[in-house]
Amino acid sequence: MISVDKVGVEFSGHTLFKDISFVVNPEDKIALMGKNGAGKSTLMKIIAGENKPSHGSVRSPKDGIIAYLPQHLLTEDNTTVKQEAMKAFAGYFEMKNELEELNDQLATRTDYDSPEYMKIIEKASDVGEKFYSYEDVNYDAEVEKALLGLGFDREDLDRDTSEFSGGWRMRIELAKILLQKPDLILLDEPTNHIDIESVVWLEKFLTEKAKAVIVISHDKTFIDNITTRTIELTMGRVYDYKANYSHYLQLRSERREQQLKAFKEQQKMIATNMAFIERFKGTYSKTNQVSSVERMLEKLEIIEVDEMDNSSLKLRFPVAPRSGDYPVLVNQMSKSYEEHLVFKDAEMTIKRGEKVSFVGRNGEGKSTMIKAIMGEINFEGECKLGHNTHIGYFAQNQASLLDPELTVFQTVDEVAKGDIRTQVKNLLGAFMFSGEDIDKKVKVLSGGERTRLAMVKLLLEPVNLLILDEPTNHLDLRSKDVLKEALRNFEGTIILVSHDRDFLRTLSEKVFEFKDKRVIEHFETIDEFLDRNARQQIEEFTGI
Repeated sequence: MISVDKVGVEFSGHTLFKDISFVVNPEDKIALMGKNGAGKSTLMKIIAGENKPSHGSVRSPKDGIIAYLPQHLLTEDNTTVKQEAMKAFAGYFEMKNELEELNDQLATRTDYDSPEYMKIIEKASDVGEKFYSYEDVNYDAEVEKALLGLGFDREDLDRDTSEFSGGWRMRIELAKILLQKPDLILLDEPTNHIDIESVVWLEKFLTEKAKAVIVISHDKTFIDNITTRTIELTMGRVYDYKANYSHYLQLRSERREQQLKAFKEQQKMIATNMAFIERFKGTYSKTNQVSSVERMLEKLEIIEVDEMDNSSLKLRFPVAPRSGDYPVLVNQMSKSYEEHLVFKDAEMTIKRGEKVSFVGRNGEGKSTMIKAIMGEINFEGECKLGHNTHIGYFAQNQASLLDPELTVFQTVDEVAKGDIRTQVKNLLGAFMFSGEDIDKKVKVLSGGERTRLAMVKLLLEPVNLLILDEPTNHLDLRSKDVLKEALRNFEGTIILVSHDRDFLRTLSEKVFEFKDKRVIEHFETIDEFLDRNARQQIEEFTGI
């Protein structure tokens, strides 16, 4: 059991939160929710022991293991993937080496009656007791199972970590955490850089194999599937719900309605008493009563109503020219990079107005196909764009194409046309740019902020074929809803690459699966596809 006791954080005269208290029980699966800036990541770092609170404490069992996966990390570059993952068992191997050294000393020394020899015996006994308490595990097999489950190919395991992107390094770190079998796993946006099959695998692991978990995530389906408890951090306080995210939203709405009702009643009572004071404050016979009412109002604790964003933004894409009947036609397409075959003889027909998703493990060819459609790479076979097709493309590096000298507002305003110009500030607010943020120059924004700004810019351009590669990685739940609603009403054609099932749900009408050097067309929704393949994928990749 881990106890968070009256924890608070203050900096520069500002209180982020105060007197936060709750208990994490064994097997708890907790979603830590709250708007951006509420302090979720700060609180998680305090629980992990990475940061110290201004006051309060976190208590955990002496031998308890807390494992923490932050949003941004970097594994070392001097090891292979498998060697890095094996560091999860560093304590076991250090203990094994120490025990071997102690036993060697006992075998070679002859001063059997000396105090030093007795100390070695005692030390060997203590270390041995701990060492032999470890269960008998095939560590090589466990490491391979975890890495394969998280999307690595077997041949990747002996490659240097320096050859992999930040997203793949995050998977290595995640594998290390899962292999430690900690008492509490802390995950801050764990699904941002893993494909949809790996998200399914991670869900399965966390629900069936992990002990206690606290997760921060903007992936609604992921947190709904793994959590049974929601702790909301809002206005410097916490509210604890024994419910998953969807149920929590209902309970939170009911709580706010009760608060609002109580607040209105209190304000009515205050107004009545203020009117009494104003009427009788100069009346001698009412002096004591007036004083009594004034003291009561001074001591009154004003009811606070939880924050809620009541603004509604109905975003529609600008009208674009109508494309031909088939915006994308792929015939007998093959692509190789030197000796590596990505896919062979791919066929793809996408009709005007279709919303399709590309799914498959990273490295199976999704991004390669997008580059081929965009005309950015050479390939064998044919790829034709239909008549009058105008492409809007969002890639994860889209942020690097923004003008660093423009402000946030200028970046969006220069592409906004027609009625939408009156909603530029509302649109920016929906994507977490508000107040002074809109006057910041692009060059001072974080990577996540630039990504969100690039998405806003794309939403305002008149195109009839949208290609979106992981568009939701840096969006909160409200921003995702704004984007999803806009895409649902988009009259053109959409190609989506995303690991976020809730986002794809009701958007994706057809699935192109990239697997085993092939592109396979499935006439089904993303849920139907995943439901049909889930057990086969989990058994194939994880053995769980």
